[in-house]
Amino acid sequence: MASTDTSGEADPVVYDLDPDCTLEDVEEGNYYHATVNGVVDYGVFVDLSESVSGLAHESSYEGSYEVGDDLVVELTEILENGDLSFDPVELDEYETVAVDHDYDISDAGELGGAVGDTVHLEGEVVQIKQTGGPTIFHVSDETGVVPCAAFEEAGVRAYPDVEIDDVVRITGLVEERDNSLQVEVDNLDVLTDEDAADVRERLEAALEERAEPHETEPLVEWPALTQMFPDLEAVAKRLRRTVLESRPIRVRHHADGDGMCASIPVQYALERFIEETHQDPEAKRHLFKRLPSKAPFYEMEDVTRDLNFALEDQARHGQKLPLLLMLDNGSTAEDVPAYKNLAHYDIPIVVVDHHHPDPEAVEPYVDNHVNPYLYDEDYRITTGMMCVELARMIWPPITDELRHVPAVAGVCDRSKADAMTDYVELAEEEGYEESFLREIGEALDYEAHWLKYDAGRNLINDVLNVGNTVQPTAASDGSSSDEADERHRELVSFLSETAEAEVDDQLDAAMPHVEHERLDSDAHLYRIDVENHAHRFTYPAPGKTTGEIHDRKVEETGEPVITIGYGPDFAVLRSDGVRLDIPEMVSELNEEVVGGGVSGGGHLVVGSIKFVPGMREEVLDALVEKMADAEIDEELQSTTVGHEQDD
Repeated sequence: MASTDTSGEADPVVYDLDPDCTLEDVEEGNYYHATVNGVVDYGVFVDLSESVSGLAHESSYEGSYEVGDDLVVELTEILENGDLSFDPVELDEYETVAVDHDYDISDAGELGGAVGDTVHLEGEVVQIKQTGGPTIFHVSDETGVVPCAAFEEAGVRAYPDVEIDDVVRITGLVEERDNSLQVEVDNLDVLTDEDAADVRERLEAALEERAEPHETEPLVEWPALTQMFPDLEAVAKRLRRTVLESRPIRVRHHADGDGMCASIPVQYALERFIEETHQDPEAKRHLFKRLPSKAPFYEMEDVTRDLNFALEDQARHGQKLPLLLMLDNGSTAEDVPAYKNLAHYDIPIVVVDHHHPDPEAVEPYVDNHVNPYLYDEDYRITTGMMCVELARMIWPPITDELRHVPAVAGVCDRSKADAMTDYVELAEEEGYEESFLREIGEALDYEAHWLKYDAGRNLINDVLNVGNTVQPTAASDGSSSDEADERHRELVSFLSETAEAEVDDQLDAAMPHVEHERLDSDAHLYRIDVENHAHRFTYPAPGKTTGEIHDRKVEETGEPVITIGYGPDFAVLRSDGVRLDIPEMVSELNEEVVGGGVSGGGHLVVGSIKFVPGMREEVLDALVEKMADAEIDEELQSTTVGHEQDD
């Protein structure tokens, strides 16, 4: 409220314009705070804001002014051409009123039609990258993320006080560079107090809404899987929100068929969502990374590499630390040492897995954990089956490319679920007969072996026929879908036939050295020293070699079979028709064999263990004793080939 003088009249009001105020914020006859920005023979030029200035003619004042002097002026005229005329005034008492610019805030995700225009943006800084030229601030608002370039001088940080998570208001020119949009910053202000709180509240409401996953119908009717949808939807929401916040996502998956059937659809879905929400075409390369893990758990080597890369990206590219998404691994006590390493950093962990879990061990470290065992189900619900539904919740338009993937995942991991019949029929409707699904699984295993620690992005996508260049329905070179389909079949057949030939060579060398005994339960036990009686450093690896021997013995006998392939400090285990609780066996062996250093895990019928080399005989003897006591279970008996192979 204005004060009054002794005559009872209110003190005059002098307006103080915000730096972003424009001509629309001023009015003739009002008083304004001004600063001299130039002195000429006929008067002085004054600034009211960064874009509002004009002339005070020398006839309107006495004395002189210098650049930088502050004064009060009256706006006497706004000319038709936009020029302003001012008269300096002397006021003994007055009230100052701040004027905020009434911003017309633009949406970061909808700047395509604003190229060449000056816009105002309000949002949160999610990444700061210093280049050899400008500083790039990635700013996220309710609609998307846009890079904003501010230049101080080459290689020098502009606005050095601005930090990630600051709420800012940016004024700048929208430009198109390298087929992408960028805002050239004219002004950047960090908002505080109520202004920042208002923007954060607005952003939070919008992000929460945009992060909601899509409602999808399951590909097949399967209550065992659909009861897990709420947990999968929670993961989908978290992943979508992570993209909207420009936090990188790093995926670790088991390097086998099911692991790839899980990770490829999720990668495809997330990359499409990143493209929709980020103006930077390079965003999907920076925000998503996928790497295989050779072991069915998160090894210290893996976590050390991941953490090192994350910290380097944070320092070099101004990125947030990533969210870690574990697929087809991550549920067991063997993962805990690596998780403890990450616990010192702001790295959320999300797990989607179907290995037998140790929930009490891992849940203190993970933010989301989806596993069929937590629903009184088992490994027959493969991670690939779950992740196809997860990917569809993230980005439904990819559904048509994924209809065959659950069947491939089930074949790779030898799922005994009744729903496999429905999944195979669904794949056949898309042109994938069951024999071809097995070839795809074999080709995936073969490529995973030679790729080792490489994601093999394009090659694996081509083999699985998801998001690649040889899709039957979308040949990129203009050829017919039939020709593209033929190319895909030729690729898969070549890889699977090559793999089969190399398996035959390996088994020709190994089979004569397989040892056999009959257990008290009447199950067959086969043992093979894969370190000394199989080719090393070639395909198939010890786990695959053991699995192939196992499959042949199952087919040969038609009876319950257990197979152990062992080396100096490891053993891989397979069973058919025998209920081996491998995680429980590992736990018991670790307690009973003192100094054995036993660790490992797996499912009821497949797993692997490690131990110290000097205790191999003791560990294997104790293991065989436990296998002899295992229950015969006809429901677990099958002559189907294509089992999951743990290295």
